[in-house]
Amino acid sequence: MKHLLVAGNGFVGKVTQKLFTKNGWKVTTMSRNGAGDQHADLTSLKSLDHLSKSISYPSHIVHCASAGGGGIESYAAVYRDGARNLAEIFPDSHMLFTSSTSVYPQVSGELVTEKSPTDLERETGQLLLEAEQVILKAKGTVARLAGVYGNGRSYLLRRFLAGEAAMEEDGSRLLNHTHHEDAARAILFLCEMGERARGEIYNVCDSHPMSQLETYQALASIFSKDLPPSVPRNLQSKRGWSDKAVSNAKIRALGWEPAYPSLIAAAEEVAASLK
Repeated sequence: MKHLLVAGNGFVGKVTQKLFTKNGWKVTTMSRNGAGDQHADLTSLKSLDHLSKSISYPSHIVHCASAGGGGIESYAAVYRDGARNLAEIFPDSHMLFTSSTSVYPQVSGELVTEKSPTDLERETGQLLLEAEQVILKAKGTVARLAGVYGNGRSYLLRRFLAGEAAMEEDGSRLLNHTHHEDAARAILFLCEMGERARGEIYNVCDSHPMSQLETYQALASIFSKDLPPSVPRNLQSKRGWSDKAVSNAKIRALGWEPAYPSLIAAAEEVAASLK
């Protein structure tokens, strides 16, 4: 039986654990706060070494831990150092790291693929890229997720329904999303691809990037609400201001398709889960 170790039992980790278990995998979950099967800190070699002696050796590892809203030190410890520690303690496992499409700095509405420049100035982006290189050097797989939302979580939809949303300037900025269940399906798909997926980067997102205006117009129609007001662009966003259409063509060419091709396709279901 294939054995998956999920490092991080959060929003994506929980749905990933359920999906892999449903598909016949043995799954061990670990987190620093003790949620899940095992209490382990991926920022500590000693902690991971102790874990390795208490579980059967995992054939696959998914690193989807969160920095928990921390600063640069937290980013470095969880993402870059965490990847290094996992690679050292479990050198024979196929590792998959859930990175972010925030590593792409494009701001002109251009199409972004896995080959697009990632020359970021922000330290958080650089640390994600360093973590990716650790995984790729270990012949693992990188899945760059666009903005993750899903049942029980959608910052955009929650604010829209509460009448607190705002549209930046004319609303032409493109948005990219990933339903958390689609993220889990992509992770399973890439793990089951085996050698073909190793050493590769894949964008994981829905298939229809939409502008803010298009998104809010669709939501206004579905929920019979007014469009949000226009405000200046937010250049102080934690992940930086961006305007790009992220392409998922590479992973779709292998046979994966998102169950939710756009945020709009999931809007009513997610809205019901937010109540």
